[in-house]
Amino acid sequence: MNATVVGMGAGALLAIVAVTLGFWAFVVVAVFMVVGGLVARIVTGDIDLRRLLDVLRGRRSSS
Repeated sequence: MNATVVGMGAGALLAIVAVTLGFWAFVVVAVFMVVGGLVARIVTGDIDLRRLLDVLRGRRSSS
């Protein structure tokens, strides 16, 4: 599955939620989708959690 198909599916899901349940449900679903994507990238190793935490804390690294 490529990124375009996944993006279209996510957009369709968000559109259905927005139409049927309203704005705040749309926001909650969107936030959980972002968190789920972030967790998936951490588990697969695409994102280094230590470097991410250092960036959020304001620490910089040269590597």
